[in-house]
Formats: sequence, structure tokens, C-alpha cells
Amino acid sequence: MLHLGIALGLLALNLGCRRESERGSAEPAASHAAFSERQDARDHMVRETIAERGVKDPRVLAAMRRVPRHRFVPPMVASSAYTDRPLPIGWGQTISQPYIVAAMTEAVAPGSGERCLEIGTGSGYQAAVLAELCGRVYSIEYLPDLAKFAAKNLGALGYRVELRTGDGYAGWPEAQPFDVIVVTAAPERVPAPLLDQLALGGRLVIPVGPEDGAQELVLYVRRQPGRDPSSFERRSLAEVRFVPFLGDLGTP
Repeated sequence: MLHLGIALGLLALNLGCRRESERGSAEPAASHAAFSERQDARDHMVRETIAERGVKDPRVLAAMRRVPRHRFVPPMVASSAYTDRPLPIGWGQTISQPYIVAAMTEAVAPGSGERCLEIGTGSGYQAAVLAELCGRVYSIEYLPDLAKFAAKNLGALGYRVELRTGDGYAGWPEAQPFDVIVVTAAPERVPAPLLDQLALGGRLVIPVGPEDGAQELVLYVRRQPGRDPSSFERRSLAEVRFVPFLGDLGTP
């Protein structure tokens, strides 16, 4: 349940979750050796690609500098971890290109005390970036083996993210409301449960459109309670190309 990460324009496993710190973040409580590995490559990626393409939020840029992307890909492609392109992670899926991860994260502007949900865990990279920025992170992956891979990657680095294997269309009702929801695969229409689970002022970023047709990356912001379209501010961010949203609940 992970997108290809190719932008045409802009762009039940439980690892625990909460860090009791002054920032309220789900980031690792202690440094792992991986966080000092290949730092020059991460700095170059952020400076020459992500910031150069327009991502400005200093917290997002700092998270992208910190998370060791090479620890979220198979060894055979780890040498390419800091190039700005998607990479295969197995099970027919890819890890998103770094710029897309940064741009989507900036669009939802996660706060340090906020509750965040990701639909489509993949290898765990986007969840790790959110864990650097949010107070509590939840993530759902449709493919069981990929969910285990993500759990291993996140756990090895000390990230406390709550993971669930299943259909992300229904969201995570018992953990709602969410201040931030990030969806990394494209349904043909926005799942109503995800909009329902947005807190007042909450932000949802999601690619929408058919697998073989035009897709757009859209940002929704809840301005008032309810399901009426007037309850949400909708903004189109870019034309994109994502893999289809997997699951049964969202089948038309």
C-alpha cells in the first residue's frame, strides 16, 4: 500500500508510541548508530534536492536530515538511498522519493503534540519522518509481510509507532480524531471515514484518481464539524502518479 513516488508536478502490530519528552514526540528516545551514518549524504539530499525544489519548513527539513533512509530499503539498493527517486522494497512496492515524502509532510504541517495517522506504511520511512514531528503516530499497512518489514525497521531504530495490518479505508476509529492523516496510495475517491476522523483544524493529504488516469494530490483541512463539503477546505497541490489504494472496503 505504498505509492511509486513519481511526481509529475509538485508534488495488529504495536511498537508502543509515545515518548515522554518536552517535545512529546514519538522519535527514538536514544540515538542509534544509524543516525550518524551517511549524514553527509542526507545533508546533500536535503540541501540540493528537497530544499531546492521548494520545501521550506525547517522542522520537516530537519526530520529529513535525521531519518536514515538507507535503513528502510533492502541492502541491494541501500547505496542509492539518498538519490531523489523511489526504490524497490519488495512485495511489488517502492519507498517514495524523498522529495515527495518531504512535500506531503510539509503540506500537513505536523505539530509536536499532534496525533497523526498514515495509510500505507510501506517500509516505515514516512512513519519515521512523522515520528520525528508528531506526538503520536499510527500507521496501517495492507500487506502483512510488508507490515512486518516496517515493524522491524522502525523497531530497530527505536521509533515508537503503532502499526496495524489491514484495510486503511476505514482508518483507525478507536484512535480518532487525528490532527494529520497522510495517505500514500491513490483511491478513486476520498474515503469518507478518513474525513470523518479528522479533528477540527485537521489536515489530510491524499492522492486521488484512477490507476491508469489523471491523479491529483489534494489537501483537505477540516474547518467545521460534519460531512458537508463546506466543512472542508480543499486544495489541489499537484498532478501525481501513485499505485492504487489496496483493500476491500473502498471497492466501488
